[in-house]
Amino acid sequence: MTDDLYKLTLTEAVRFAGENSAAPLLDALRDRVAAVNPKINAILRFDPKRVIQADPRETVSTGLNGVPVAIKDNICIDGVETTCASKILKGHIPPYHAAVIQKILASGGTLFGQCNMDEFAFGSSSETSAYGLVRNPWNTECVPGGSSGGSAAAVASDMAFAALGSDTGGSIRQPAAFCGVVGLKPTYGRVSRYGLIAFGSSFDQIGPLTKNVEDAALLMNVIAGHDPMDSTSVNVPVPDYVKGLKRDVKGLRIGLPEEFFIEGLDGEIEKSVRQAAETLKRLGAEIKTIQLPHTPQSVAVYYIVAVAEASSNLGRFDGVRYGFRADTRDLKDMYLQTREQGFGAEAKRRILLGTFVLSSGYYDAYYLKGQKVRTLIRHDFAKAFEEVDLILSPTAPTAAFKIGEKTDPLSMYLSDIFTIPANLAGVPAISLPCGVTSEGLPIGLQLMGRHFEEETLLRAAYTFEKEIQLKQKPQVVSAG
Repeated sequence: MTDDLYKLTLTEAVRFAGENSAAPLLDALRDRVAAVNPKINAILRFDPKRVIQADPRETVSTGLNGVPVAIKDNICIDGVETTCASKILKGHIPPYHAAVIQKILASGGTLFGQCNMDEFAFGSSSETSAYGLVRNPWNTECVPGGSSGGSAAAVASDMAFAALGSDTGGSIRQPAAFCGVVGLKPTYGRVSRYGLIAFGSSFDQIGPLTKNVEDAALLMNVIAGHDPMDSTSVNVPVPDYVKGLKRDVKGLRIGLPEEFFIEGLDGEIEKSVRQAAETLKRLGAEIKTIQLPHTPQSVAVYYIVAVAEASSNLGRFDGVRYGFRADTRDLKDMYLQTREQGFGAEAKRRILLGTFVLSSGYYDAYYLKGQKVRTLIRHDFAKAFEEVDLILSPTAPTAAFKIGEKTDPLSMYLSDIFTIPANLAGVPAISLPCGVTSEGLPIGLQLMGRHFEEETLLRAAYTFEKEIQLKQKPQVVSAG
């Protein structure tokens, strides 16, 4: 059994550590990372001799029993290099913990490994990291999704019991779908953003990537809640998500939005998602067709508003205060060369786009209009949730695509077409596996809910997961 400890779910690992200790779990993960990470490159930074644990005097509960959690490389850890997978932040050592890190440590958890990602979370494939691309454990010729591709791949390949990611336009859910794991984007304001290196401040949310729905509920119990250090954090009660899990969807009204079942959606994915809807119907849910009429505008709106925020947020990385600095004596040239050498191509593209839409003469035509359409999208969701309790859709229009396949930025951006609307509206959304393609790649099902109703999302996801009991595992996992 001890040889297979890395295969445990987070819930099982917490139980094991409570009955024994966390030390064997740490040893099992060390061996697993050493064996598997060279094939995947999911763990960006990993010191087998060092784990970060809370001072016992600062631990408020033993909820995690010392069990390790992996962290996306855009979440600050005190005294540990945190780079957003970018050269420009190489050598950046945060002087404080992010709020979610404090919560994990206060719950008796351990930090174990920082996960690779798209640079500054700019991407849907984890190919833009300055420290090498991430590969999908199901097929190493395919991408794991992005930007939290390292977190998803680490969990899928059993190099982590659970991981934290961040979701700005689908960056938790899309890689969860591509890697066959569970990924939850909480309601905007449910989890503190304090210590998350910002991409789009009105979109970003930290959330769990886990092996099953129960684990997502467990990790949400740890990280959710109001934080006075984050002005966008909302002070509303946090339920016990694990206690709220039950196999029951009777009476739930679930909507299928017409605009999500469109040309370009892979046939196998549509079939699997519609079968999932039928499964939930058989279990007692009411399924009805709904409309979210402004969905076709969501990608365009996102790539106006989000890049504007990115341009503003990344202005602070100039070689003076953080990380990398170009070797030049002229001050102006230092600014220019630092940003030229420090940022990758996709980061530069988004900074330029964002600067353009915020510039004089274009602000009203692009940014202001984008914000107005975003309001219409929020109204679409509000109206839909008068009719239904949850919205069901595919997570992504295709399964994982081949590395290097999407060289055109627009085709890459469109891979988030089904995840972006939830970020624009600020509603919670979860992706969980619902099948496997004929090529042996996982298919993701997305459920979206009302603001702060993660409990309903998790209950429906848990019911579906327990009903279908998917058993497939990635190649790299089965190969050991």
